[in-house]
Amino acid sequence: MKLFESCRYRHDLYTIFSDWCACAAIAMSNALDIRQREEREARYLDIVKRYNKEELAIFPQILGEVTMALETAPQDILGATFHELELHNTARGQFFTPYALCKMMAVMQIGDHTKAEVERRGYITAHEPAVGAGATIIALAEALKDAGINYQQHLHVVAVDVDPRAVHMAYVQFSLMHIPAQVIVGDTLRLEFREDWFTPAHIMGFWSGRLAADRRPQEILIDIPEPKPPPPDLIEPPPRAATGLPLFDFGL
Repeated sequence: MKLFESCRYRHDLYTIFSDWCACAAIAMSNALDIRQREEREARYLDIVKRYNKEELAIFPQILGEVTMALETAPQDILGATFHELELHNTARGQFFTPYALCKMMAVMQIGDHTKAEVERRGYITAHEPAVGAGATIIALAEALKDAGINYQQHLHVVAVDVDPRAVHMAYVQFSLMHIPAQVIVGDTLRLEFREDWFTPAHIMGFWSGRLAADRRPQEILIDIPEPKPPPPDLIEPPPRAATGLPLFDFGL
């Protein structure tokens, strides 16, 4: 919080926080996601030109603090900082779910069926339609770890949020925790999606190909056309009993 506040004499705190989240996310993305590197690098340069050298030197210090916080224990450190800086009042009444509640929900979802699914399929998937800073997914990763399941190898996440800043926050924290994830800027309710952010764990684990391979058998089955019914004039009427009621084969 002190590092963020040290830059506010020339910039408003909301802008500083948003710009840091964007720069941190772009720096991580550009290390591996070469398809989007050029466009995101241009965005990065457009952001940093608004800050002087002393202010820019603070940005990696903040990233170091976030990294050490997540090394200490899984937590939603950016969501907590967002609230402590009272930025949620500015951001359209945006409030993130407390981490303790996220942890409780995650623990309730983990059981013997989870381990059975991992043994059968090799991994489980999670979808978060309004990810915020990522607390629910971080809590899920911690619950899997506590249950003896390596979430870095056996969990894949698709997370969506309409707020790009929230997507950047979640992406940074997922990347630092090495959670395989695709974080999307979009509106889940309207099914409108604009940007994809693939974590390093997703790219290094070849998850795009792995997920596509698992979906392919289902797609093949779906694409097989059903046999067309015969014309109505070729359909024989069903046999009838003496009562005139149709006979039904309850063995079908």
